[in-house]
Amino acid sequence: MDSHPCHLTPIPTLLHLIQDHTNPSSQLEAAKQIRRLTKTSHRCRRQFSSAIKPLVSMLYSHSHEAHEAALLAILNLAVKDENNKIRIVEAGALEPIVSFLQSMDSTMQEHAVAALVTLSASPVKKLAIGASGSIPHLIKILNHGSPQAKMEAIVALSNLSTEPENLTLIIQSNPVPCLVTILKTSKKSSKISERCISLLESLVEFEEGRVSLLLEEGGVLAVVEVLESGSHQSREHAVGTLLTMCQIDRCKYREPILKEGVIPGLLELTVQGTTKSRTKAHTLLRLLRKSPYKRPELESETLESILSNIISQIDGEEQCGNAKKMLAEMVQVSMEQSLRHLQQRALVCSQSDLPITASCTSEVSLK
Repeated sequence: MDSHPCHLTPIPTLLHLIQDHTNPSSQLEAAKQIRRLTKTSHRCRRQFSSAIKPLVSMLYSHSHEAHEAALLAILNLAVKDENNKIRIVEAGALEPIVSFLQSMDSTMQEHAVAALVTLSASPVKKLAIGASGSIPHLIKILNHGSPQAKMEAIVALSNLSTEPENLTLIIQSNPVPCLVTILKTSKKSSKISERCISLLESLVEFEEGRVSLLLEEGGVLAVVEVLESGSHQSREHAVGTLLTMCQIDRCKYREPILKEGVIPGLLELTVQGTTKSRTKAHTLLRLLRKSPYKRPELESETLESILSNIISQIDGEEQCGNAKKMLAEMVQVSMEQSLRHLQQRALVCSQSDLPITASCTSEVSLK
């Protein structure tokens, strides 16, 4: 339910005041009231859509107070309202918003990034936002912005990256060092790490992204650490990042990935990861072994044989020992899961008074 019923507010009066350029103080007060009314009310956002053009005009004024009041009102008008997002962009809001990204006032910069986060959620205007010159400034904020601005800049870049043209603009601004720094300094299971590793997975599709990650000190290690300790979604993106690198140029990236001790995390993913994570982890393990090509069917390939091949090539007793220990644990867990699954299937079959036929056993065959 809307917490600020619009019928209690003189909307026509506010709309008149916001369009009165001859009275800046009344216009400023109207912007503040529109901001309050549209904060939680979707109905008010619709009713105040005609205020968008005068609010955008206020962004071009010379008053810092007017900038802030208008930008916050515009931000609230855009929330969960696709039509208002489109109107805001088409009214010319991007130019001043991009200029605010460069503001020395950290609060104003945060407001501008928040506005781009909201506007970039519109699939219709992502290309326009990318073309506005916002992307290089968002990446600078990753390096020098406040913690709040950094988080929102990551979200905005992530939103924009779904358009290939924007992804090209992002890679041209060399974002990988900033993303690696954030991964190193953030909790691996945090939302900001999840956004970072998601964006990084897209960026390693480009040669510049892969090379930058490899050359950045601790870059590959940061991805491995997310693979080990991130959220389920983060781990999926992390293994996807390493897999993409290996699939594109195995000879170049296999050794650097192995060097960072990726095997224990991959082993755990093959058992405890999401469906996609498990598939990607198995594929990456095959690529990391000495010969990535499949053997003839007579030489049936098991995960243990792949891992034994990899472990034999790992330098360092500690890494090798960790990998062997994880392998033993993985095999034990896998056997226990398979046994429980067999017992459950047998119970289902017996309860339905049906013999265990080929169709029943085929569902529990080990793969």
